[in-house]
Amino acid sequence: MSGIITQTLTLEEFLKLPETKPVSEYINGKIIQKPMPKGRHSRLQGKLCAVVNEVTENQKIAYGFPELRCSFGERSIIPDVAVFLWKRIPFTVDDEVPDNFELTPDWTIEILSPEQKPNKVIGNILHCLKYGSHLGWFYD
Repeated sequence: MSGIITQTLTLEEFLKLPETKPVSEYINGKIIQKPMPKGRHSRLQGKLCAVVNEVTENQKIAYGFPELRCSFGERSIIPDVAVFLWKRIPFTVDDEVPDNFELTPDWTIEILSPEQKPNKVIGNILHCLKYGSHLGWFYD
């Protein structure tokens, strides 16, 4: 089961903390640790990224990132797959992908793990849609 740390922080304070393993998300002022992905979850996540990127990367249409921290709308979440239209990827001056994404993905994909609560995962998808995502997928 994912752990909840009850100490309230601001998003800015949360983003200054070191990363945890498994990763933690910042939702409604609370730090919530995601469960460690297991075999079937990881396999599906990898296949989804591979298919998205096979179809979109060479033509510079979009790119699917696995487990990418996205911070926006007073949340910092880590969708299982975050797909960004190529023109919205905030490349650095050296044409590299940046470490920090402070924007909503265009398409968010969440894969429910047995230890997760569906309402929390669906809540992250709805948050993305509220802040501009065009598509949200929920795999159970």
